[in-house]
Parts: sequence; structure tokens; C-alpha cells
Amino acid sequence: MKIEHIGIAVKHLSTSIPLFEKLLNTPCYKTEAVESELVNTAFFKTGESKVELVEGYSPESPIYKFIEKKGEGIHHIAFEVEDIDAEIKRLVNEGFTLINEVPKQGADNKLVCFLHPKFTNGVLIELVMEKK
Repeated sequence: MKIEHIGIAVKHLSTSIPLFEKLLNTPCYKTEAVESELVNTAFFKTGESKVELVEGYSPESPIYKFIEKKGEGIHHIAFEVEDIDAEIKRLVNEGFTLINEVPKQGADNKLVCFLHPKFTNGVLIELVMEKK
């Protein structure tokens, strides 16, 4: 596994995209809505990994609720896996609790699942696999 991306919760992509373009000295290469999560995303390449900005566009969005509670900032770390189903099974057997045990469609053509942060020292971990 490698770090596929770091997800950062932001209030507004309109102000955060230019900020991160300056900070990372690279353009945003993709924006995408993930309607199942009620979010808009923006991606930046940083070497072999990426930074994903995530904006909740509805009060029902997990990102919107996260920002209301904790403010903007790092939301999750995503690890790329070769076989998401096998990795889910392995982690469940190791005693981890997942937020979703069935992979779902995420941004950037990925299947994703999240581990509950109560079992990962308070860090929300996302597993991602390129959708084939």
C-alpha cells in the first residue's frame, strides 16, 4: 500500500483551489462531485500522491458536519490497495471496524471504504482501489 491521497475538508473550493495551487505550485487537475457523499472534490498531484480538497455542499454531508464540528483541515488519509475486497476481509479479521464493509464508488474512478477512526487512533483511514 502507498498513500494515495490526503483528504482536506474545506468550506469553499472556490477559495481553496487557488490557495492550494499557489501552495503546491501545481494546477488542480480535476474537480468532481460525489453525489452519494454530497461533496465536491478537487485534486492536486504531489509526487506519487495526491491532495484531495473536499467541500460538503449540503448540511447532510459528512464533510459539512465535520467542518461544523472541527473546522477545516485534514479529514482522512487514503491508502491505495490492489484488492479492496481482500483488504477489507483482512482488516475485519484483524479486529478493525469499517464504516462501510462494501466498497462504494468514490471520486477519481475509485472504489472506496473507510475504517472507523475509533479503531485507528482517531484517524479516518480510506482504502481506495482503481476501478477497473
